[in-house]
Amino acid sequence: MASNYGELIRKATELLDKFEADRQSVEEFTEEAGKIIEEVDLSKKKLILDIISGCIEHKKLLDIVINVFYIQHGKCLFKTDRNQFAIVGYLAMFLLDEIGLQCLSNIVKSLDIRKMHKFLAFFFNITNLTTWIQGEWSRIYDATYVERNWIAPLLRWRPEIEALMGELASRISRGDRVKKVTTKATEPQEYSLTKPKARHVPIPEPIPLQEKHHPVPSSTYRAPKEKHVMDEVKQRNRQKAEEMLYEANTQQFKCANPQKSDHARAVISQIKMTSESQLKFDSIYTSGTPATHKTNTLPIRLNTTAILREGALYNRQVEEELLRLERLVEGSHDPSSFLKWQKEMRERDLQEELAQVERRRLEGRISHEEATLARTRIMERNQKTAQLKKEETAELMQRYANKRLQEEKEMKDLVQQVAEGHKNSKVAKMKLQDFKQRIVKEVSEQSRELLRQALEEAQAEMSRKFELIRQIKAIESVPFIRHKFVDETETAGHHLLGEMSLAELRERLALLKDAEQREKEERRGRILEDKQEKEQLLLEQLDAIAIHRTALGQAALRRQEQKKTRQELQQAVVEDEKVLALQKKLEERRQDRQRLKQSERNKANSNGRAAEQALKSWNSRKKTLEEQHWRDLEKSLEHQVQKEASQRKAVNT
Repeated sequence: MASNYGELIRKATELLDKFEADRQSVEEFTEEAGKIIEEVDLSKKKLILDIISGCIEHKKLLDIVINVFYIQHGKCLFKTDRNQFAIVGYLAMFLLDEIGLQCLSNIVKSLDIRKMHKFLAFFFNITNLTTWIQGEWSRIYDATYVERNWIAPLLRWRPEIEALMGELASRISRGDRVKKVTTKATEPQEYSLTKPKARHVPIPEPIPLQEKHHPVPSSTYRAPKEKHVMDEVKQRNRQKAEEMLYEANTQQFKCANPQKSDHARAVISQIKMTSESQLKFDSIYTSGTPATHKTNTLPIRLNTTAILREGALYNRQVEEELLRLERLVEGSHDPSSFLKWQKEMRERDLQEELAQVERRRLEGRISHEEATLARTRIMERNQKTAQLKKEETAELMQRYANKRLQEEKEMKDLVQQVAEGHKNSKVAKMKLQDFKQRIVKEVSEQSRELLRQALEEAQAEMSRKFELIRQIKAIESVPFIRHKFVDETETAGHHLLGEMSLAELRERLALLKDAEQREKEERRGRILEDKQEKEQLLLEQLDAIAIHRTALGQAALRRQEQKKTRQELQQAVVEDEKVLALQKKLEERRQDRQRLKQSERNKANSNGRAAEQALKSWNSRKKTLEEQHWRDLEKSLEHQVQKEASQRKAVNT
């Protein structure tokens, strides 16, 4: 009997372990549990389902006791036994009057008596029940309800529980432990099949001889030629790129200093002037050189911004000039010497800055070379590391292949064992199918009854909704008067400080429109006055600009006259002895260059004639050699034909 109770408690514990509160409800879980334990009797099945639903429903009360129990005695307990303690606690709290002490005693004795003795001693302790357990339960439920329905019955059953604990203690002292019930293993039975007749031993077939296999070609263990060619091409391209990079880093730019020196520019200008002076293309019909400075008499149209900007520029120039004159009158010195010193210092600073830039450029090139060397070293180190990694990977792959072969062998053995076990499962499947069919019939009858009840409830709900809709439509069909007569001279009656009637509001809006119109007219008049003042200012600025432009034109004419006088002086300098000497020297250099060109041309002609003679002699020699070769070839062919004819005659005879 104790073994039966122990089996029930173990099934209930397994089902409670499978419950997940966040995914399943109590009703769904109990239905699934009922399907799982279908082979159990109805009374035992009902007891298990009651225990499961009760433990889930009163989980908070049971967790309060079991959490403290694990805190005090959890060192020698397993977490898997938690649901066992919860079931025993639920039976003692809610079902002890129903099942009786004898049934509870049998259930406790079917489990581990040491653990049950500790739990019952902890749970039925008077101090624990009347102090913290009652206090914690009273936080969840009413205090009077807790004391009347739970604490008082537990205290009433305490003497009988103490006797049970004494019996458990005596069994523990004797070392009487409940042995685990071993389930009977399934014994496979052979199928009653018709034994086949003995077969004749077949004549062994001759074993076919295997053809001799072809040897493995040597190209299998040799790297392809294309890869070697590609590596050589890559190496040549890399060397070429490194050479181009080295040349680009070492050689200077050919256009680094495009500007010519002052001396070179002066010499070039003199040469051009002398060459142009010697040219006379139809000098009778020339109209003279065009004017270098043309005065533009056409007026330039300027916008307002340009006029104001130019007027401000001229005004600022006039103010600066007046300020300079005032300073000179007061006795200040001329700042030309300071400006000259400032220019020299700026040139010196520029030279220092250029030198510093050159140093930085050289340092950059040095750092570039160092970076190239460092990159080369890093690439070599990475190549070595990659080679080591490849070797390690190959070793690991070999180990993995051996491991996979071993696993495949074990899997084949396991599949063979499972196939042998499937042969004996047909009878069990038939029994299970019959049992499932009976359950389906019961469930279908219950579902029909539930569907009938749901249909009746839906019809009642639908009739209630139709009645409610009819009442709403009747209310909406009643006519509603929406017209309202408004007196524009009366206020709304909200008792506000600025409250006014509609007529007063319209009158005030008309007054505001008149005031806005007057303000707009005044603003328009002010804008016209400002525009006229601006036009007057622009006219004054244009007069000032015209005066300054005439002054600038006169200054430009004076500068042009000075330039002409300077050119006359330069023309006189051109006729100097040094200039004539340079021209003579230039002419000599030209004649030398012409002589060199003529000598090179004569030399090329002589070389061409010699090459032509050599080519003619080579062609004649080649022709004689070809004729000699053809003659030898014809002789050999004749000899071969004669030899074949003599052989045919010998065969015929």
